[in-house]
Amino acid sequence: MYSARMVLWLVLSFGWASAGLAEPLRLVGDVWPPFTDVSLPSGGLAKELVVTVLQRAGYASEYVQVPWARVLRGLRADDYDVVVSAWYDPERAEYGLFSDPYLINRLRFFQRREAGIHFERLPDLYTYSIAVVRGYAYEQAFDRDTQLLKVPVVDFAMAVRMLAAGRLDLAVEDERVAQYHLQRELKGLGELLEPLPHPLSENGLHILVRRDHPQAQRIVEDFNRTLKDMRADGSYAAIFKRHGLASD
Repeated sequence: MYSARMVLWLVLSFGWASAGLAEPLRLVGDVWPPFTDVSLPSGGLAKELVVTVLQRAGYASEYVQVPWARVLRGLRADDYDVVVSAWYDPERAEYGLFSDPYLINRLRFFQRREAGIHFERLPDLYTYSIAVVRGYAYEQAFDRDTQLLKVPVVDFAMAVRMLAAGRLDLAVEDERVAQYHLQRELKGLGELLEPLPHPLSENGLHILVRRDHPQAQRIVEDFNRTLKDMRADGSYAAIFKRHGLASD
């Protein structure tokens, strides 16, 4: 009889072979809870979703977590094969293939409570300072607008602390990410802030596969097909539920 270890080896070997790969896909992400963070159950919602979809599609994988600037630099340098969580950006499309979106990120501006800032169009914000995380792509018009006063920060937590202290006028972040932080390490500060009703954008979250990977197109196609199957059979929604979040 086969040992449990031998059975696992056979399963993984079959998965690699069926996908035409000699070794596991090298996945990479940064610290972006609740989506990616190795300290969270299963490494976060996005990490679990991506690993599960790829596994069901026949791909073994291994995951590493590095700062965001290293994520993209490493993909271009062939250090990694797949970024697990990326918004579409034309520059990234030059060196990577995007999958279909596997969830939607709704970006919202946050202000100090009763600051009175109103937002319908980007010119409405030209007189305000806005915290942006270094290396992030938000929304094309926002990213390209040189009249906006954007203040680079390390992460959303830093932006909130600066905002609460009156050193900034606005911070922008995905509503699920903001909720996660404001209910935890920023809980006291959350009472001082409020979101603007009108979102900046709704961005699809994708995997980004290194374009020069020999199986890049096939990986994306297999991911898209399997993601569709998981949405239909309920396993997609079940992963969201395990993380305490509503599915799209």
